Amino acid sequence: MILFDLKCGEGHVFEAWFRNGGAYDAQAAANEIACPLCGDSRIAKAPMAPRIGKSRQDVEKTETAALRRAEVMRELVELRRKVEEKCDYVGDRFAEEARRIHYGEIDRRDIYGEATETETTELKEEGIVVERIPWVPTTNS
Repeated sequence: MILFDLKCGEGHVFEAWFRNGGAYDAQAAANEIACPLCGDSRIAKAPMAPRIGKSRQDVEKTETAALRRAEVMRELVELRRKVEEKCDYVGDRFAEEARRIHYGEIDRRDIYGEATETETTELKEEGIVVERIPWVPTTNS
């Protein structure tokens, strides 16, 4: 296993594990790697310092952390899938729709969309239950 620092076309830097350098080359050539932050598949290796002299315990900790990050990403992708399957998308009208539902102006239904930090705070202050979740790209990276 080899860990590379990668950078997308939007400038986000992230780490990814590969079986070997050839596996990275093949996946990059096939555009199979995507940025976990924005979904961009224009990926290149980022400059990185070599990791020399790490103990086996340090390597195992790094590998464990990378596996946990991958598991969290899988869970977030699954959460997104469930939200998209069970809720109505209302886009940037989220705060307005949440209020209309809360105050009984329209029938209750589960919704999702975009809201600013200010809108989210105001909704919570009104007693409207809302949560912000990281919305990860639906790529296979």
